[in-house]
Amino acid sequence: MFRSPTRAKLAQMVVVVLVALGIATLALISTVAAQQKKLVIYTYDSFSVDGGLGSALKPMYEDRCECEVIYRAFEDAGAILNTLLIEQTQSEADLVVGIDNNMSAQAKEFFVPHGLGGNYNRLFDMPIKWVDATFVPFDYGWFAFVYNKQTLPQAPNSFQELMDSPLRLIIQDPRTSSPGLGLLLWVKKIYGENAGEVWKKLFPKMVTVTKGWSEAYGLFLNGEADMVLSYNTSPLYHEIQENNKDYRAAIFEEGSFVQVEVAAIAKTSKQPELARDFLRFLISPAAQRLVATSNWMFPVLSEAQQVKKPEQFEKIRQQMQEVETLTIAPGLVLQERKEWIKEWLEAGF
Repeated sequence: MFRSPTRAKLAQMVVVVLVALGIATLALISTVAAQQKKLVIYTYDSFSVDGGLGSALKPMYEDRCECEVIYRAFEDAGAILNTLLIEQTQSEADLVVGIDNNMSAQAKEFFVPHGLGGNYNRLFDMPIKWVDATFVPFDYGWFAFVYNKQTLPQAPNSFQELMDSPLRLIIQDPRTSSPGLGLLLWVKKIYGENAGEVWKKLFPKMVTVTKGWSEAYGLFLNGEADMVLSYNTSPLYHEIQENNKDYRAAIFEEGSFVQVEVAAIAKTSKQPELARDFLRFLISPAAQRLVATSNWMFPVLSEAQQVKKPEQFEKIRQQMQEVETLTIAPGLVLQERKEWIKEWLEAGF
């Protein structure tokens, strides 16, 4: 049977065209992938891990921005700040999420104004007034010593009782940790020039001083200490996620020191508009609804903005209305931090 050469050549041409189209398509996909915007966020490890707030926010924001969110995680907020100090203009950060109000004055040189407008904070519901052109708050909480009532039926109700007790403690280093710095300021706020004597009384009770919160809390859960420096909302994780009501937070009669966690746009950002949009997203109701049961802190938006929390959070809020909320102006922290840390070190730490 005679076979037409024209038909055979046509078939070959179709194959060639299909192969060429496939190669072109792959090249186009590769080009698009290469051009996809990336947002590099420096944060602390418990924010970015599976189950943390960051892991929940990542797919939500990637759908919104059609970009890739990349977390670079550190042990604690103090480690983030120390890294920025080392990297300077070489930093890859577009955004930093997780330093706090107590570090803000020291960190401010690394960031640019958020540009969200003067009224962006009108919906915030926090125990302290917030007005800042650089840092955007996304959650807050009060520092507290956490304990297990099964092993410590009667916890101290004040720093004085803590100093007089034989309890074993784990705290974090104020040079590398935001809770560690918070405790330093807490003691200074209450005791002023007598803070050094307080540290001398507390030092013998220390099992260890860790670089960050995660290590400290893990050691406590393993039974290495009677109490650990954490937050008064930390027991809610165990109660809500594990159905375990054994963990409690000691509320001291002298008052509780508040922490506000913030986010800011890095001067080094290659995607400043994208970073600014992430800030808007971070304080949106959609993101704020996840704060309580992902970061185990209070969201900065109130329930009036459709941000509901488990009822246990409201109980803590009411409890905190009965004690004084303590804070120190960030500018004063910047001015005196080195001297206060020196005082802490001289006590034996």
